[in-house]
Amino acid sequence: MEEVLRTSLHTTTLTARGGVAAGGCISNGRSYQTDNGTVFIKHNTKPETRSMFEGEYASLDALYSTHTVTVPKPIKVFPDGSGSGWFFAMEHLEMTGRSKYQESLGEQLAKLHLHNISLRGTDAFVSEFGFPCPTSCGLIPMPNHWTHSWIEFYITKRLEPQVALTEGGGETEARILLDKLKQKIPAMFEGLEVVPSLLHGDLWSGNFDETDDYPVVFDPASFYGHHEFDLAITRMFGGFDGKFYDAYHKLIPKSPGFATRHKLYILFHYLNHWNHFGGGYRSQAISLLQELSL
Repeated sequence: MEEVLRTSLHTTTLTARGGVAAGGCISNGRSYQTDNGTVFIKHNTKPETRSMFEGEYASLDALYSTHTVTVPKPIKVFPDGSGSGWFFAMEHLEMTGRSKYQESLGEQLAKLHLHNISLRGTDAFVSEFGFPCPTSCGLIPMPNHWTHSWIEFYITKRLEPQVALTEGGGETEARILLDKLKQKIPAMFEGLEVVPSLLHGDLWSGNFDETDDYPVVFDPASFYGHHEFDLAITRMFGGFDGKFYDAYHKLIPKSPGFATRHKLYILFHYLNHWNHFGGGYRSQAISLLQELSL
């Protein structure tokens, strides 16, 4: 596989730095010194890998182009030569641990969410919700077909596919509750104009870090959606402090109904975790479905 890396990266030098690092629970990763500098390589052999890596490449490329948040610059997605596995090469950034840039991260995330809105009235403005390709929140690919209505997109491209996966395991209660919830969702957006924002899509505490000089986000599952969606998973596992939220809401204040919509967006992540990791998340998802559908 080292020869595949040399050929694909156009390098004769290929010196591994450190050991193999786990990329969450999904991929393995390692940094290499090459003729063109240091790169970080992800590797996976699961059947979904190509789509997952290509979606992540497109996500990083879109985020990078906004010049608002710092992300590793994507380089290339290519097969590992085994017939089943894939590599994803990206810029190596020297991480030092999260300690001092929460405020900067909150400000930068808000600027990311305002970027497309600032392009309104120009040819560069993205007026619909979706993304040019599927992206994966974990291993599960998410459909991103362009949709004019945010409510329609969120129901049909996020909630319904997740509930359909639970039904594959014999679940029925989640479908019954979602059908009730769908009737309630429009009222949660009454009086609110949702303009598409480019999102990170999976901004939990394991997907950001810091260099000596600035915060970095990575492992995105991007799409154009409601900016509030990105904040939901930040509350699920901790790791974001008051400085982060204060800086974010200084630029994007909370709109009426924020708390209820926040739960609506957390619901997606509970369903997604249920489908990834099993029934341990079922009770949380069902409880939230029950609460929101009342």
